[in-house]
Amino acid sequence: MIRAADRQKGVSTLTLAFETDPIMRWCWPDPDQYTTYWPRFAEAFGGRAFDHGTAYGLEDCVAVALWLAPGVGPDEATVMEVMGESTTDEILDDVNGLFEQMEHFHPTADHWYLPLTGVAPVAQGRGLGSMLLRHALATCDRDGLPAYLEATTPRSRDLYERHGFDTVGIIQAGSSPPMWAMLREPASETSSEQGAPGKTSRPMTA
Repeated sequence: MIRAADRQKGVSTLTLAFETDPIMRWCWPDPDQYTTYWPRFAEAFGGRAFDHGTAYGLEDCVAVALWLAPGVGPDEATVMEVMGESTTDEILDDVNGLFEQMEHFHPTADHWYLPLTGVAPVAQGRGLGSMLLRHALATCDRDGLPAYLEATTPRSRDLYERHGFDTVGIIQAGSSPPMWAMLREPASETSSEQGAPGKTSRPMTA
């Protein structure tokens, strides 16, 4: 679990991890725009994970996953406030279309939601993202709950497929790049591969 004192460190890692993300750079193509508004967006979209003790990190937060437990959602009002302040009217119209589609595919029954996860570029390619994912999915299996997310690149979609997620729909509006709505049903038996996530900078708890 990421401690409150490391909250900013976690958001900074996500800022680096998403700097080439197609959706995020479609929203904020200018680098100054991105570095100004992305951290506020990340806090609104996934920051409640820090508040509820479901933000996880590895190796001093070079890899971060913000999971929202059943009944906990993004701060939608602040998300739209940030988007309205920082994007053009044309982009904002398409953003509204994206969120409408996201709501359509989002499960209504109890589930765990992964709004944001990322690994700092310097630490990518070492399997840290998969370690974080296995840790959280073990909790889903233990509790008998599905997991849901939106993948923003084909590469991340393929990663999630390898961890048992299925694509339930494609989300795209106007000029936006596509996203993939993905759902994973809980496994009937937790496999041995879904054990401890490996060495971390501090203990991770479900």
